[in-house]
Amino acid sequence: MTKQKQQPNLPQSPEAGYTIIESLVAMIVVSVLMIAIAPVMAYSVATRVQARRMELATQAARAYIDALRVGAIRPNDATSPAGFPVEASAAPTSSTGLYCVDLDGGNPPCIDGSKKDFYVQGVRSTTANPTQTGYSLTVRVYRADGFPGTMTTKQQSVANSALGNPQAPLVVMQTEIPPTTQGGSSAYRSLCTRILDPTTNAPSTTACK
Repeated sequence: MTKQKQQPNLPQSPEAGYTIIESLVAMIVVSVLMIAIAPVMAYSVATRVQARRMELATQAARAYIDALRVGAIRPNDATSPAGFPVEASAAPTSSTGLYCVDLDGGNPPCIDGSKKDFYVQGVRSTTANPTQTGYSLTVRVYRADGFPGTMTTKQQSVANSALGNPQAPLVVMQTEIPPTTQGGSSAYRSLCTRILDPTTNAPSTTACK
């Protein structure tokens, strides 16, 4: 029978492992990489937030357009929500009279400065009886946290806006609103009566034939 000799434990070299200098160099390298990556990560998160905000603003614009088409928002009617389209095409100077879309369930809804509410501005073509003849509509959706402030009319972009400009509209849409009371027979007829003849600059007599 042979006996195995147990190898004695060899003492470790005092130079084994990482030195303090090597650890510091590794920490510096990691820190430089994190500093380089952090802005890209922050921009990516901001872009996702802005894209989600624009998606909600689009839903708010569509809800506003639907409310106008069914006659839920009427001019000079204290019983209907505020926000009937105005003829002025300039950006709003305040949130007064704009259509409110409350997403946080606040009471009262749509407080200036809220980050979860929207204000919708409607701008219509010039017409004496908009609900009877129909009209062309431009819709702009603003963030509630942009008020009070100097608002603009130029829509912001997801690609280069990061968290966006609170004073610029998130969404700008254009559509046609048909008559909601007696007067026009259809959206098509409403559009035809508002098409101008380029030679006379008056409503065309042949557009609806």
